[in-house]
Amino acid sequence: MADTSFRDWPFLEDRHRDFAARLDDWAAATLPQDQHPHSHDAVDAACRDLVARLGAGGWLACAVPEPGQPPGAAIDVRMLCLARETLARHSGLADFAFAMQGLGTGSISLYGDAAMRARILPRVRAGESIAAFALSEPDAGSDVAAMTTTATKVAEGWRLDGVKTWISNGGIAGHYVVFARTGEAPGARGLSAFVVEAGTPGLTIAERIAVIAPHPLATLRFENCVIPAGNLLGKPGEGFKVAMSTLDIFRPTVGAAALGFARRAMDEAVARAKSRAMFGKTLADLDLTQAKLADMALAIDTSALLVYRAAWTRDVRGGRITREAAMAKLHATESAQSVIDAAVQMFGGLGVASGQKVEELYREVRALRIYEGASEVQKLIIGRQVLA
Repeated sequence: MADTSFRDWPFLEDRHRDFAARLDDWAAATLPQDQHPHSHDAVDAACRDLVARLGAGGWLACAVPEPGQPPGAAIDVRMLCLARETLARHSGLADFAFAMQGLGTGSISLYGDAAMRARILPRVRAGESIAAFALSEPDAGSDVAAMTTTATKVAEGWRLDGVKTWISNGGIAGHYVVFARTGEAPGARGLSAFVVEAGTPGLTIAERIAVIAPHPLATLRFENCVIPAGNLLGKPGEGFKVAMSTLDIFRPTVGAAALGFARRAMDEAVARAKSRAMFGKTLADLDLTQAKLADMALAIDTSALLVYRAAWTRDVRGGRITREAAMAKLHATESAQSVIDAAVQMFGGLGVASGQKVEELYREVRALRIYEGASEVQKLIIGRQVLA
């Protein structure tokens, strides 16, 4: 049984506590417990199923606001963090499915006009359409300013040309939020954001990418891909602002997902320590085990404090949380990797056997230290914030 005492912390309100408890119960009763798809078709089918379940259960409502609400007003970051932490503890793929529905619509919620919000948000919120966020390129991941995909103004609207890669939900999404260079200024100031709907001529899935923790992941190619002028998010040249505003909201939730993985690893480690006979005692009786469990508990609590501080600051104080979000993501993901590694060690050889939960967690957590800003980038962000 995972430690839920953090729900009593003053960062959260009663409505958050109620939400977390209800989602926990729903996840335990509803989510597939032994879902380990590996082929692209199986992963795609599993994600579609999970998005539909989350939509039917009403859980996507906290990630995808109703279109009639003011842009961004209804995004409660504490709810997002609680949802991701809870889902990640039960199922890494369920957490992924939930998170991408939010990340792939966050820019639309913040910067889309009323018509665009009305066209896209309801179906994503209901789990009937899948969302995606296309920022990374083969030579432009952490360095967004190196982006080479272009968007050129044409009579029909905008023409996109270029390649995006490492795109989650690539190949199964109903729409993609795509960032491209429009050239209003050098570097990151010359980017714009667009919505490109699946099936638009000129958009193709160039490659499906297989990774250690299977998720729908693809490389997208844009060749003479023309979209309507109304598919621009914000104003030309505001793409970097659109991307960073969206990531500010969702970056702490990556830390929350890592926290969920770490809590599950802790549960598995404690159960193993209490049941594993060793030297006439149990593993839990050994001083080394108790010290390691103490380290793990400390890492989990410090991560939780940083995650929910960032979320509370965004919800209550408002404005940008660049420093807080970077700290939360950096510490929680790095700590979760250490906690899960320690859990694997406690299982011994069994810990690296395919099908064991700790082995699955070991694969699931690794990508969190890379996507939405690698750990090294988070350190640069924090350092610059300190100097500023």
